[in-house]
Amino acid sequence: MSQIAANKPAPDITGMQEADWQARLDKIASDPRMNEDNTTISAASVRKAAMLMLIIGAVGILVTLIGAVSINFRHALGAFEVGVFTALAISLGSLFWILVFHSLNASWPITLRRQFENIASTIWVPVIMIVIVALIEVTQGGVLLTWLDRSGGYNHLLDVKAPYLNAPFFMVRILIYAMIWIGISHILLKWSRKSDETGDRTLGRKARFLSGAGIPLFALSTAFASFDFLMSLDYRFFSTMWGVYYFASCGLASLSAVAIVATLLRKAGKLDGLVTEEHFHDLGKLIFAFVVFWAYISFSQYFLIWYSNIPEETMWYISRQQHGWQWLFVTMTIGHFALPFLLLIWRKTKRTTMLLCGMGIYLLVMVVLDMVWIIRPMVYLNTTATDPGLAGIWLDIAGVVGVLGIFGGVVALKIPKSPLLPLKDPMLHECLHHKNYV
Repeated sequence: MSQIAANKPAPDITGMQEADWQARLDKIASDPRMNEDNTTISAASVRKAAMLMLIIGAVGILVTLIGAVSINFRHALGAFEVGVFTALAISLGSLFWILVFHSLNASWPITLRRQFENIASTIWVPVIMIVIVALIEVTQGGVLLTWLDRSGGYNHLLDVKAPYLNAPFFMVRILIYAMIWIGISHILLKWSRKSDETGDRTLGRKARFLSGAGIPLFALSTAFASFDFLMSLDYRFFSTMWGVYYFASCGLASLSAVAIVATLLRKAGKLDGLVTEEHFHDLGKLIFAFVVFWAYISFSQYFLIWYSNIPEETMWYISRQQHGWQWLFVTMTIGHFALPFLLLIWRKTKRTTMLLCGMGIYLLVMVVLDMVWIIRPMVYLNTTATDPGLAGIWLDIAGVVGVLGIFGGVVALKIPKSPLLPLKDPMLHECLHHKNYV
């Protein structure tokens, strides 16, 4: 009894006596679904696909560099950033879901959680790319981040914002974001893998404690990173909903990515009976929820800016409803909300593996277009250069494919390095019998 009391506020289930705990582990291990062939995948099985993605990514980056010389450096950097902030959204969203799952001691996503951990721990890839972008911006005196360029004489607005919008503090903030994201994701994956080997239940309690502290750190770092790189593309613009707006894309992108990975693993004959249509159903519910959440935040931001009619805010939307970007406004309205809403509200879509995987791919494309919506209209705004439009779309595609190819290849190489699910999680027995009743 004293051992159980000592585990508070952890659930009573983790306060079992050692003999009972070992009996549970033995029972889980004896489950035929938990055989090694079903819970692991060899490096050779994914190497070909991973190498293909890495090669495609390298070619995409090379083409982007060529475009920087042949078309416009600003255009190439903008295309690159679209890919970078899509990859970052996938990783940050995965980290968010891990923190939430641990904090809630959620049982149903345990067989999916390792894929969230794999993607989150690969956040170092977009972080390195963000550092490269920041160094380019600072050393070049502002390319897309025009607030770094103070050569145009006195600017009252920049002078007022100078305590925050300055190069040294900008670089310090990036290092802080990197330490938070890489540190938390690395520690949680490390503890999860160690638990596979030892079955040490204290690791789960440590993960819950870290997750509770990590959620506010995640929220603040994600919001301010979106301010620094995306909202400040127009330093005159401000929106109190901006951090939540980018977070909505993070949550949606990560769920879509895990739906794709889980489907591919199932197609490879792995996780049979461990990740079932019941788990896909719940994953689909979350995807549906974040489709609606993104639409809610997007409309709320648009409505409030339209209603207040402040020039510094309305200019942001005017720039995206003119200059040839009208088509994207319509595409985002229909393609990012109306269409997926109608498809995902259908129960069969959420419970059919391939349909949900298809929706995941489609929604990742929508997230890419969302980043295009944020970044690309600023590339040629207030410049003498002319946007090549469709003639330069190959550069936009190359920037996105280059980043996501490298990111996807690194994630693929990470998957075989550990079991495909947490083998000795205290709540795994519940996940193995998970069923939806809605």
